[in-house]
Amino acid sequence: MPTFDYLHKKVLETIKVTDAEFDFARTLFMPKKLRKRRFLMGEGDVCKYTVFVEKGLLRSYTVDEKGAEHILQFAMEGWWSGDLYSFLTGEPSPYYIEALEDCELLLITKPSWDLLLDEVPAFERYFRILIQNNLIATQKRLIGTMSETAEEKYCKLIKDYPDIIQRVPQHMVASYIGITRETLSRIRSQHK
Repeated sequence: MPTFDYLHKKVLETIKVTDAEFDFARTLFMPKKLRKRRFLMGEGDVCKYTVFVEKGLLRSYTVDEKGAEHILQFAMEGWWSGDLYSFLTGEPSPYYIEALEDCELLLITKPSWDLLLDEVPAFERYFRILIQNNLIATQKRLIGTMSETAEEKYCKLIKDYPDIIQRVPQHMVASYIGITRETLSRIRSQHK
């Protein structure tokens, strides 16, 4: 049974909520354990939940017509995951969400999310701040993808997320930063 302590800590880093407000929020989440290599969602599914990662690591990715994977996001402890567009509109998602490690997750449905935002306005601010920060990070990543060298992308990744290199297979790191495995191998050998 989850304690919700980590979610509570992360929420309090961004907004102020009373214990009563957070206790109400807890009632709206569903705990889920997801084993390594299992999928939370597949391409063509509607994203029914937005997900808080209490423990473990998820990845969100697409597969192109040639079968190549393109990783959009890694979500580790304290992060949120899902397809916001699909979650809000009910449209099918182009993404897969897979557990890279055994995970302990907290899931909230769209109706429960709406109820939380209505009943505890501070959570509306919380999610607005998260969405703003995500948009900024996505824009920075897009600009970096277009303008940075492979080595700059790798160095930025290990600076921003130093433990990702130990937790994620190298071919996924390469996919995430948009370079080949061979290029990543060459860069890593130069940084030892």
